[in-house]
Amino acid sequence: MDISSLSLNELRRLQTKVEAEIRRRSDTAKKDLLKRMQKLAAEHGMSLNEVLGQEASEKPAAAPKKAAAAKPVKKAAKPASVVKFRHPENPAIGWTGHGRKPQWVIDWLAQGKALDELRADAAALTAA
Repeated sequence: MDISSLSLNELRRLQTKVEAEIRRRSDTAKKDLLKRMQKLAAEHGMSLNEVLGQEASEKPAAAPKKAAAAKPVKKAAKPASVVKFRHPENPAIGWTGHGRKPQWVIDWLAQGKALDELRADAAALTAA
């Protein structure tokens, strides 16, 4: 198929058809694979849930639902980050120990000092 001669509208219609066909084939392949896996498990005297370690009440994963039918999923709130390291001169500045190191931590380590000296709990102990 020579697509270079197609207009932009024709290309968009073709793209829509291709995407729909990919979804259809993917769904069919998943259903066929699920049936084959269930048959194989049955040949060994088990259910697919037993093989997967799921409880009997749980259903095997179904094909994904279409986006229009899907309900929005609420994201769980992230727990507040706990500051593990404090700036040596300004305790209001902290770092959780995750992600990129702040420049003040990099400078501290470049001076040959230990990261443990910046621990927030260590600063509280030395202040007491």
